[in-house]
Amino acid sequence: MQLVFATNNLNKLKEVQAIVPPHIKLLSLKDIACNEDIPETQSTIKGNAIQKAEYLKTHYGYDCFADDTGLEVHALNGEPGVYSARYAGPQRNAEDNTKKLLAELQPKSNRSAQFKTVIALHINGKLHTFTGLCKGEITTEKHGEGGFGYDPVFKAEGYDKTFAEISLTEKNKIGHRGKAVAQLVEFLNI
Repeated sequence: MQLVFATNNLNKLKEVQAIVPPHIKLLSLKDIACNEDIPETQSTIKGNAIQKAEYLKTHYGYDCFADDTGLEVHALNGEPGVYSARYAGPQRNAEDNTKKLLAELQPKSNRSAQFKTVIALHINGKLHTFTGLCKGEITTEKHGEGGFGYDPVFKAEGYDKTFAEISLTEKNKIGHRGKAVAQLVEFLNI
């Protein structure tokens, strides 16, 4: 089986490839010569994932899946949410986003948050969605060198280390994307 994963983010691709069984060959956007920016104009994480999968299916014809992920912080009324990648501006800089998040939370005592990933799968002419959540909290400063995005400031419930301090294998077991991909794999294996 061959599926296009609608991403050029090598970190995401690496995370997902570590979960998907070898009989499912993943292709990236680069592999299918998709160089344009795929629209993400929806107001929800699920809406963006669906929009990206439908765009790929319509314009390239491949069976595919797309994900969208957001960090939802309770004290910030769910922000940055759907705007997580561009929280500090259109430059989509993880360092800037993290700095802004820590500054916004500085006066707050409630630091609870959750990562949410929605995967939209377009296969055999049908659309399916899978959602993964990981609850936790935002630390007061960055810890760790691994991961990407908000990983250095997110600590999952029951853990004393951030996502940037744990292994990719461990993150895939407890993390939002790992949970959503596990549902995708289970569905594909039926």
